[in-house]
Amino acid sequence: MAEVACGKRGKARRRGGHTARGRFALLATALVLPLAAGITPLNSPVAAQPTTVAVPASVQNVIWLGDRRVSLWVNSPSMGAPVQVQLLLARDWNARPDARFPVLFMLDGLRATEEESGWTKDAGAIDFYADKNVTVVLPVGGQSSFYSDWLQPDNGRNYKWETFLTKELPPLLESQWRATDVRGMQGLSMGGTASMFLAGRNPGFSKYAASYSGFLTTTTLGMPQAIEYAMRDAGGFDSAAMWGPPTSQEWENHDPYALADRLKGVSLYVSSGSGATGPFDQAAGIPGISTNYAGMGLEILSRLTSENFVTKLTELSIPVQVNYRPSGTHSWPYWDFEMRQSWTQAASALGVEFGKPACAPAESIGAAVAANGWLGECLTGEYQVAGGVAQDFRGGRVFFSPETGAHAVAGMIGGGYQAAHGPAGPLGLTSGGERALPDGRGRFQPFQHGSLYWTPQTGAQVVRGAILDEWGRQGFERGPAGYPIAPEVKTPNKDGAVQAFEGGPIYYNAKTGVHRVQGLILAKYAELGYENSWLGFPADEELPLKDFGRYSRFEGGNVYWSPLSGAWAVRNGPMLDAWQSVGFENGKLGYPISDEFAIPGGVRQNFQAGFITVRDGKSEVHGL
Repeated sequence: MAEVACGKRGKARRRGGHTARGRFALLATALVLPLAAGITPLNSPVAAQPTTVAVPASVQNVIWLGDRRVSLWVNSPSMGAPVQVQLLLARDWNARPDARFPVLFMLDGLRATEEESGWTKDAGAIDFYADKNVTVVLPVGGQSSFYSDWLQPDNGRNYKWETFLTKELPPLLESQWRATDVRGMQGLSMGGTASMFLAGRNPGFSKYAASYSGFLTTTTLGMPQAIEYAMRDAGGFDSAAMWGPPTSQEWENHDPYALADRLKGVSLYVSSGSGATGPFDQAAGIPGISTNYAGMGLEILSRLTSENFVTKLTELSIPVQVNYRPSGTHSWPYWDFEMRQSWTQAASALGVEFGKPACAPAESIGAAVAANGWLGECLTGEYQVAGGVAQDFRGGRVFFSPETGAHAVAGMIGGGYQAAHGPAGPLGLTSGGERALPDGRGRFQPFQHGSLYWTPQTGAQVVRGAILDEWGRQGFERGPAGYPIAPEVKTPNKDGAVQAFEGGPIYYNAKTGVHRVQGLILAKYAELGYENSWLGFPADEELPLKDFGRYSRFEGGNVYWSPLSGAWAVRNGPMLDAWQSVGFENGKLGYPISDEFAIPGGVRQNFQAGFITVRDGKSEVHGL
């Protein structure tokens, strides 16, 4: 169901039109009486299973957002598109590199965005799980999806979330991200509904399932219509594309109430408020009524469906932990509270301790910790890393060796350091602290064998070796290259390396040295095939010519550009020699206006005031 998002201190941020949401609040309230009467589904659900996975999923891209927070873009065969999943890695991820950890899926609400999970954007999941020894899995996106496999695409989406979450994603987590097959699942609103029916539809997948303000009967009188209205309001989706018409068996197959008997052996947690004004709501002036009218109606629906579901579990003698709050609306501060409230049960079900073991800053890094109060409390003891030791804190990590001293690494630069394989990677240990750069835009931290630079636009990038030396000679980020925008990579077919910068890539080759290519000359270089073309690697920096022209020298020739002629390449040998003989661009031919092209018996290249032909290695200059 649609949820009303609130800030952590309860200031409502309503999404969508006020009129539509107000009508939905009335509709939600109108459904209370039949639900309270306990009208229940008549049919038994079919044991439908998600789509069988034939082609395995694969990771398309990985972006580290911190030393234990990472975004994965996973190619989903079932959905036919990349899906973003963020991971909050377990507390001991760095300290115990051979260990594997249970996972806790956290599902979003109906208005989930494509940018970030509400659990990190609107709730405090990052800080809360920092000292917990589970890997938190945060699917991003899925607006109005109910995290199910839809019968057909709708509104530009091919939703196959159940297949993705239960079949495609777990093998990747277990093979690449040190996950075990011990899993839990919890969610809010739509995500709470899904947590319960996914656990019921996939026996053995989850040891723990929690619903915070979920809608735990989907087929009782009026609920399909309420869900349809909510999905139309949140993104313009059609519930018939999801599970068919309300009379379809698929509605039964995704109803937590109807699936209750399949939840035996799963540790269950159910919570909801009453809809009345609570500690995070703003009173409307009427006793018990808040200004969050839609959130009030939605929470009443959640409460009544949850009560019916819990009653069914009790009849089946299935244990469930219930937290019915005496107040509170359908909003983020309450779900953040329930995330914390339910942790001890989740930890017990997943087999991990409730909190962190006792620790204290190691003697070798005590001064660095004292100088960086933002690091907060320690999460681990001191442990060995390549070349030295490290210790994890709530705000980052501290590394120490006798050679480099003790320095903290955190935030996006900490993420960039993880992406570069940390102390065991090409950077080695940090040799200084992070600091702001003079332009007020970027930040920088030095390491033994290079540096990390970060801006909001470019992310965290490593610069090292000969490329760092040349970039420094040109003025670092203040020079014409600007900031790095990608990591250094080996050129695929030739012995060299290249790194992209805002002002153009910098190439390295042992024979030609380190040089940058930029602008329209870079565009021509790209058109011809970069270093794989006959031009080869750049052999000099771009230089000025007459009439505002420019040129760059390469192994196999030069690229020339002027405002009137454009950018064209001239090959070393007879063609370039002939043009040189008449004075290059200063002579009678002027600038080139084409690349060379084939003619009978040879090649020809056109210039502003003539052309040159080459046949059998002999050149001829032709003026107009």
